[in-house]
Amino acid sequence: MQFASVNTAPTAWWWLGFNVLILALLALDLGVFNRKAHSVSVREALGWSAIWITLAACFGLWIGRTMGRQQMLEFYGGYLVEQALSVDNLFVFILIFGYFKIAGALQHRVLFWGILGALIMRGAMIGAGAALLARFHWIIYVFGAFLVYTGFKMAVGGDTEIEPEANPVIRFVRRIFPITTQFHGERFFVREPLTTSGAARLMATPLFVVLALVETTDVVFAVDSIPAVFGVTRNPFLVYTSNVFAILGLRSLYFVLAGVISKFHLLKYGLSVVLCFVGAKMLLADVYELGIGLSLAVVAGVLLTSVLLSLVISPPAEPNAETAPPSPES
Repeated sequence: MQFASVNTAPTAWWWLGFNVLILALLALDLGVFNRKAHSVSVREALGWSAIWITLAACFGLWIGRTMGRQQMLEFYGGYLVEQALSVDNLFVFILIFGYFKIAGALQHRVLFWGILGALIMRGAMIGAGAALLARFHWIIYVFGAFLVYTGFKMAVGGDTEIEPEANPVIRFVRRIFPITTQFHGERFFVREPLTTSGAARLMATPLFVVLALVETTDVVFAVDSIPAVFGVTRNPFLVYTSNVFAILGLRSLYFVLAGVISKFHLLKYGLSVVLCFVGAKMLLADVYELGIGLSLAVVAGVLLTSVLLSLVISPPAEPNAETAPPSPES
């Protein structure tokens, strides 16, 4: 394949065309293929994962033809880092859906609207990050130090716990909307009678509370992942597009890995190494610039090693694992 010999800068038309393409794909997804709520099978999720990965790969090749080989590798590097770090989101999604007992048919709807909101919020965060880096070069050291700190924290931190009653998001939602005690199918809001006269008030359903938690969870993880992608490429267009493709594949990836993700018990250590590596790369950017090809190989090698070791090495036994079998009533 022939790559562009000149580094072509993205134009406003590129940004507009890309966003129109993504919106069209999302409309096709929700309006045609997933118009009715249903439980997503592993086979269906694998098919959609293959589609999103193929689209990302083709887009990277287009980047190579229009912007050059270096930019293509930066896109792939950003996509790999973002896709890997987004796996950490899946652990939290599983906990949230499990705590609220969200049916499989409704999980797809929550993730769809959650991802749509994530695209908007991440676009704003990437724009702010790019503006800061363009104006204040020293911000790169802040990002780098933060990633190294986050990497160490991830390695030594315990398992994530969900405590909805103590979550400020839920308290905030309750201050704005009264919340129904029951689910109402796919609906996020309903109008329930307030008096016998027929007056009604708008109320949020528990499904909206779950959506709010998913959205805020993505914002928290984006604080780590977006600086990490800026460590791979400083081009805002490549940062944004690699983020978008990774997020779009996150929903189908959830349904693929939901049942087996607990087996990758060493993956968090691989992710922590990736964060520390990218952070160190940013801190040393003015001293030594590591080639994008080598960086991509290191990130892929670390992630693959952590996954393979997870399959070979058994996780440590839980304390008090030998307990009496549950009674039939439990």
